[in-house]
Amino acid sequence: MNIRRASRAVTQFYDEVLQPSGLTIAQLGLLRHIELAEKITISALAKMIRIDRTTLNRNLKPMAEAGLIVINPGEDSRTREITLTEEGKVAVTNAWKLWGEAQVSLKEYLGEEDLTKLIQLLSKLEALVP
Repeated sequence: MNIRRASRAVTQFYDEVLQPSGLTIAQLGLLRHIELAEKITISALAKMIRIDRTTLNRNLKPMAEAGLIVINPGEDSRTREITLTEEGKVAVTNAWKLWGEAQVSLKEYLGEEDLTKLIQLLSKLEALVP
Protein backbone atom coordinates (compact mmCIF):
# COMPACT_ATOMS: atom_id res chain seq x y z
CA MET A 1 0.00 0.00 0.00
CA ASN A 2 2.91 2.35 0.68
CA ILE A 3 4.14 1.95 -2.90
CA ARG A 4 0.68 2.69 -4.29
CA ARG A 5 0.28 5.79 -2.09
CA ALA A 6 3.76 7.00 -3.03
CA SER A 7 2.98 6.41 -6.70
CA ARG A 8 -0.16 8.53 -6.47
CA ALA A 9 1.73 11.30 -4.62
CA VAL A 10 4.49 11.36 -7.25
CA THR A 11 1.93 11.40 -10.06
CA GLN A 12 0.10 14.30 -8.40
CA PHE A 13 3.40 16.17 -7.94
CA TYR A 14 4.35 15.82 -11.61
CA ASP A 15 0.83 16.61 -12.83
CA GLU A 16 0.84 19.85 -10.83
CA VAL A 17 4.23 20.89 -12.22
CA LEU A 18 3.18 20.00 -15.78
CA GLN A 19 -0.22 21.72 -15.54
CA PRO A 20 0.87 24.83 -17.54
CA SER A 21 1.75 22.53 -20.47
CA GLY A 22 -1.73 21.02 -20.58
CA LEU A 23 -0.27 17.50 -20.30
CA THR A 24 -0.30 15.00 -17.47
CA ILE A 25 2.77 12.98 -16.59
CA ALA A 26 1.13 9.91 -18.16
CA GLN A 27 0.55 11.79 -21.42
CA LEU A 28 4.07 13.20 -21.42
CA GLY A 29 5.46 9.71 -20.92
CA LEU A 30 3.51 8.35 -23.88
CA LEU A 31 4.32 11.29 -26.12
CA ARG A 32 8.00 11.11 -25.21
CA HIS A 33 8.15 7.41 -26.14
CA ILE A 34 6.45 8.20 -29.45
CA GLU A 35 8.82 11.10 -30.06
CA LEU A 36 11.91 8.96 -29.45
CA ALA A 37 10.61 6.18 -31.70
CA GLU A 38 9.52 8.69 -34.40
CA LYS A 39 6.96 6.17 -35.69
CA ILE A 40 5.79 3.16 -33.68
CA THR A 41 2.95 0.67 -33.80
CA ILE A 42 0.44 0.55 -30.99
CA SER A 43 1.51 -3.04 -30.20
CA ALA A 44 5.19 -2.12 -30.01
CA LEU A 45 4.46 0.90 -27.79
CA ALA A 46 2.26 -1.19 -25.49
CA LYS A 47 5.01 -3.77 -25.13
CA MET A 48 7.68 -1.10 -24.56
CA ILE A 49 5.81 0.61 -21.74
CA ARG A 50 4.28 -2.57 -20.31
CA ILE A 51 0.63 -1.66 -20.72
CA ASP A 52 -2.15 -3.59 -22.41
CA ARG A 53 -3.28 -2.41 -25.84
CA THR A 54 -6.83 -1.62 -24.72
CA THR A 55 -5.62 0.75 -22.00
CA LEU A 56 -3.10 2.28 -24.36
CA ASN A 57 -5.77 2.89 -27.02
CA ARG A 58 -7.97 4.55 -24.40
CA ASN A 59 -5.06 6.79 -23.33
CA LEU A 60 -4.11 7.70 -26.91
CA LYS A 61 -7.62 8.73 -27.98
CA PRO A 62 -7.71 12.14 -26.20
CA MET A 63 -4.24 12.97 -27.54
CA ALA A 64 -5.33 12.12 -31.08
CA GLU A 65 -8.47 14.25 -30.63
CA ALA A 66 -6.29 17.12 -29.36
CA GLY A 67 -4.14 16.89 -32.49
CA LEU A 68 -0.98 15.84 -30.64
CA ILE A 69 -0.63 12.51 -32.43
CA VAL A 70 -1.82 10.88 -35.62
CA ILE A 71 -2.75 7.21 -35.78
CA ASN A 72 -2.51 5.76 -39.29
CA PRO A 73 -2.75 2.28 -40.76
CA GLY A 74 0.53 0.41 -40.47
CA GLU A 75 2.46 -1.57 -43.03
CA ASP A 76 0.01 -4.42 -42.75
CA SER A 77 -3.72 -4.07 -42.27
CA ARG A 78 -3.62 -5.38 -38.70
CA THR A 79 -1.34 -2.66 -37.36
CA ARG A 80 -1.66 1.05 -36.67
CA GLU A 81 1.26 3.45 -36.40
CA ILE A 82 1.48 6.47 -34.16
CA THR A 83 3.42 9.63 -34.96
CA LEU A 84 3.67 13.01 -33.27
CA THR A 85 2.20 16.01 -35.02
CA GLU A 86 4.01 19.35 -35.02
CA GLU A 87 1.63 20.44 -32.27
CA GLY A 88 2.57 17.30 -30.33
CA LYS A 89 6.28 18.06 -30.71
CA VAL A 90 5.75 21.55 -29.32
CA ALA A 91 3.70 20.18 -26.40
CA VAL A 92 6.42 17.64 -25.57
CA THR A 93 9.14 20.31 -25.73
CA ASN A 94 7.22 22.63 -23.40
CA ALA A 95 6.27 19.86 -20.97
CA TRP A 96 9.80 18.40 -21.01
CA LYS A 97 11.19 21.71 -19.71
CA LEU A 98 8.71 21.62 -16.83
CA TRP A 99 9.57 17.95 -16.21
CA GLY A 100 13.22 19.00 -15.87
CA GLU A 101 12.23 21.54 -13.22
CA ALA A 102 10.32 18.82 -11.38
CA GLN A 103 13.38 16.58 -11.50
CA VAL A 104 15.52 19.29 -9.91
CA SER A 105 12.92 19.73 -7.15
CA LEU A 106 12.81 16.00 -6.48
CA LYS A 107 16.59 15.78 -6.38
CA GLU A 108 16.70 18.64 -3.88
CA TYR A 109 13.94 17.06 -1.79
CA LEU A 110 15.38 13.53 -1.69
CA GLY A 111 19.07 14.28 -1.99
CA GLU A 112 21.45 12.69 -4.50
CA GLU A 113 22.06 9.50 -2.50
CA ASP A 114 18.39 8.74 -1.77
CA LEU A 115 17.38 9.53 -5.35
CA THR A 116 19.99 7.10 -6.68
CA LYS A 117 18.82 4.46 -4.21
CA LEU A 118 15.18 5.05 -5.17
CA ILE A 119 15.93 4.63 -8.88
CA GLN A 120 17.75 1.36 -8.15
CA LEU A 121 14.87 0.04 -6.04
CA LEU A 122 12.26 1.04 -8.62
CA SER A 123 14.23 -0.78 -11.34
CA LYS A 124 14.32 -3.85 -9.11
CA LEU A 125 10.55 -3.67 -8.56
CA GLU A 126 9.91 -3.20 -12.27
CA ALA A 127 11.83 -6.40 -12.95
CA LEU A 128 9.22 -8.37 -10.96
CA VAL A 129 7.23 -8.73 -14.17
CA PRO A 130 9.44 -9.49 -17.20
